[in-house]
Amino acid sequence: MMRTAVALPVALAFVAGIAFSPVAQRLLPDAHAQASAPAAAAPGLAPMIIDVAALKDADLGATPNPDLRSKGYVATPNGTIAVQMGNVAKHFHSNADEIQYIVEGTGTAWLGNEKREIRPGMLIVIPRGTHHAGTEATSGRFKAIAIKLPPQDPKDTTFVN
Repeated sequence: MMRTAVALPVALAFVAGIAFSPVAQRLLPDAHAQASAPAAAAPGLAPMIIDVAALKDADLGATPNPDLRSKGYVATPNGTIAVQMGNVAKHFHSNADEIQYIVEGTGTAWLGNEKREIRPGMLIVIPRGTHHAGTEATSGRFKAIAIKLPPQDPKDTTFVN
């Protein structure tokens, strides 16, 4: 009886691991920790520490949107990370998912068909095709870390009313 009580959970864990393996391979990126040859760093990727809280408008580049400043810090074939400040009209991306971490600013933002309250510390997940915009800042300017997966093509922004 004791042997069965130990063997059964081990066998179930083994079967669950085999069953979950294909799902895990799709959900989790390859770590490349044991590549046979050292992998070269992606173009533009370098060790760095960025004090996001200290960044001001002047530290970020101008964009075609008059109230949005942005600077990319990480660019790989799988995604990009930028710091953005300001606001942009309602739009969507057809070919890139976007994740924003709000660093500064409170107010409302469009996510889909709803205006939602946002504040520092919130993570906004924006699947491709979802209409979104930061529209009404009630305290300070919006500052966010924006992650695009895969990297967004510069032409992949469609503005909507």
